[in-house]
Amino acid sequence: MLDTIVAQIKREGVGKDYDCAIGLSGGVDSSYLAYVARKELGLRLLAVHVDGGWNSELATRNIENIVNKLDIDLHTSVVDWEEMRDLQRAFLRAGLANQDVPQDHAFFASLYSTAQSYGLRYVLSGGNIATESIMPEEWAYNAMDLRHLEAVHRRFGTRKLKSFPRVGFFHYYFWNRYVKRMRVIRPLNYMPYVKDEAIALLERELGFRYYGGKHFESRFTKWQQLYYRPRKFGYDERRPYLSSMILSGQMTREQALEALAGDGVNERQAEEDTEFVLNKLSISRREFNQIIEQPSRTFRDYPSNYLLFNFKTAVREWLRSKGLVLHPNS
Repeated sequence: MLDTIVAQIKREGVGKDYDCAIGLSGGVDSSYLAYVARKELGLRLLAVHVDGGWNSELATRNIENIVNKLDIDLHTSVVDWEEMRDLQRAFLRAGLANQDVPQDHAFFASLYSTAQSYGLRYVLSGGNIATESIMPEEWAYNAMDLRHLEAVHRRFGTRKLKSFPRVGFFHYYFWNRYVKRMRVIRPLNYMPYVKDEAIALLERELGFRYYGGKHFESRFTKWQQLYYRPRKFGYDERRPYLSSMILSGQMTREQALEALAGDGVNERQAEEDTEFVLNKLSISRREFNQIIEQPSRTFRDYPSNYLLFNFKTAVREWLRSKGLVLHPNS
């Protein structure tokens, strides 16, 4: 099935500078996918990176190594920092668990608009079921819910979002898919994907350096996982990721429990990361303590397209049951 998809991508790429776009965050999944797509599948890639203001220095070096050693062109979209900061402060003040919504929404909105600007119909994503098949909905609500994002910002934001990358439900799920005929392909779902082997290959071939955790290429995401969510909600995000690894046969339950026994981050590092994040967001320690102590909220406490997303999923599952959805892993 992957061979068939790749052949179609290459046919449509004839006469263009690129066959497809690929989202490149600098994390393990997208980095390994870039290697496989370029070296093994022979695709001509346009790498799209969205800088939301939280890249670690290590992530920047990893991305540079990847595009240089794989001879891939890189398009970087930089999100207006003042708007990003205002939106992230709004989500913190809203008391929500998924603080990555602003980053993730900007990333995907920019990725697809950039692909369209280059006339590319196919976008490769490092999303996969091997290492991220489990995540409670309450922990990580859909970042593509523009209604939810804008509702939170209207209530807690302080400035207008003029240039912040956004994409609505209709545009994302219908205009892009059925009018522009865009397709998001997740190649890692069509092949064996073992995380430790992927990291070893990236280190050997591309000089990659691992961050020590999933999505830790973003300093904000790392802080959210290891400090904010555990202290405010009691969520240990290592649990769903380790559970996914157990289900894909990459570790045993005993090994996962042993990994959970560690602190995840020492107190000194946690305090340093918190100080860095609060300073960058211009939030006082006093206000942050109030945020931690105030009642926790969920996406259900604010306007959203939750019911609309559920309806879309139900329709897709019905189509799949009738054999009308050909590539469930795409």
